Amino acid sequence: MLARLDQPIAAIATAPGRGAVGIVRVSAKDVRPVIDAVCGRALKPREATYLPFRAVDGSAIDHGLAIHFPAPNSYTGEDVLELQAHGGTVVLQLLLARCLEAGAAMNLRVAEPGEFTQRAFLNGKLDLAQAEAIADLIDASTEAAARSATRSLAGEFSREVHALRDALVNLRMLVEATLDFPEEEIDFLQKADAHGQLERLQANVARVMQRAHQGALLREGLHVVIAGQPNAGKSSLLNALAGAELAIVTPVAGTTRDVVRQTIQIEGVPLHVVDTAGLREGADQVEQIGIERAWGQIHKADAVVFLHDLTRAESSEYREADAAIAARLPGDVPVIEVWNKVDAAAHAGSAPTPALPRRGREQDGPETPSPSGGGLGWGRAAPNIQLSAKTGQGLDDLRRKLLEIAGWQAAPEGVFIARERHLHALRRVDAHLMEAAALLARQAQSLDLLAEELRLAQNALSEITGEFSADDLLGVIFSRFCIGK
Repeated sequence: MLARLDQPIAAIATAPGRGAVGIVRVSAKDVRPVIDAVCGRALKPREATYLPFRAVDGSAIDHGLAIHFPAPNSYTGEDVLELQAHGGTVVLQLLLARCLEAGAAMNLRVAEPGEFTQRAFLNGKLDLAQAEAIADLIDASTEAAARSATRSLAGEFSREVHALRDALVNLRMLVEATLDFPEEEIDFLQKADAHGQLERLQANVARVMQRAHQGALLREGLHVVIAGQPNAGKSSLLNALAGAELAIVTPVAGTTRDVVRQTIQIEGVPLHVVDTAGLREGADQVEQIGIERAWGQIHKADAVVFLHDLTRAESSEYREADAAIAARLPGDVPVIEVWNKVDAAAHAGSAPTPALPRRGREQDGPETPSPSGGGLGWGRAAPNIQLSAKTGQGLDDLRRKLLEIAGWQAAPEGVFIARERHLHALRRVDAHLMEAAALLARQAQSLDLLAEELRLAQNALSEITGEFSADDLLGVIFSRFCIGK
């Protein structure tokens, strides 16, 4: 895509389908040939003009508003023409075809996904973090995510990164000065408090990383899988969390045979909740496929809600099956132990929640003998939640626990949107600064290595805003935008 950026581009900038208004955009070094052909008259800069959009034979394709944004005061930094017509699919296609025809002499072509925004980035209208925030604002699934994307688009995240970069550049300058003038008696690093500057820089990187992590949660959400034996109430819990009847609920074991997904939000954080087939042995062939898919989802999850049936807690057979499931749960995925049907258990006078099966490498603690007499053993009872998917009792406790597992801490109003690549870059910055701190303690022998660690940290920071980015990275980022943006 970078090799074709000297060519004029045009595209429909509104979503496909029927609507009140549709927009066609043209960006080029000079859009006057298209203005003359389609509008039939000159346009005043940045002033909406109502007029007919002309076909080749002079007939009107439609009547609408035309706006000319002369370079460099436009979205892309080039000349931009925006045509606002009625939002019918055929009308917009005719208007786009007319623009391409009018601009044939200057090789006007249809824009690729994200190409308008890519030109804005390359022409210095916004940095890479701001460009990504545009796509994140369009894709935002919650109000909090949209507000955070707006902050990033306004440059809040970029300003934080630039402040870190400026502090890093100043520290690099001190180290380079010491390297360049080793014969000087003045210790530049000690006089300028290089140790203190590095410590403050590390603290600020940690602060920005924490806020970026919160922003990444708003953008990506948390993938939560509800797992457990058949008839534990997994589908009922999904329905209760979503507030809608999404999954079929029956007393028949094995009703859910495939994964059912739903995105909900808790305090603005999107949670992608997956209901799975009941985990059990001896299922038929079709149900077994669903169980295999369930385990696949569990291993990819950010958190697992391990759902137990409180009304069957006294059954040794049920407890053994739960222990078998617990033994297979991945040790690197957080698991929330949840006991369902507390309303039915209370009505039946069931015993309190029993100890939970040991999972993974839990901390050592006093052992409770297995009530079944088996060899699996039961570990120290993990923190668990009792709820009723039927009445809603205890659901708030589960929601709070899910946010805790996600690491959600900051209020949405103080968060800017971020992506995994931003977090990866910040982690690399932190790692380089940690190495630099270790080297600074041995400055007499390691100043050249210290300078290199600081340079690598600055490069990692610059990747966030696009000041130091490979063309292939830009191609991947902008190819995921919608056409016309």
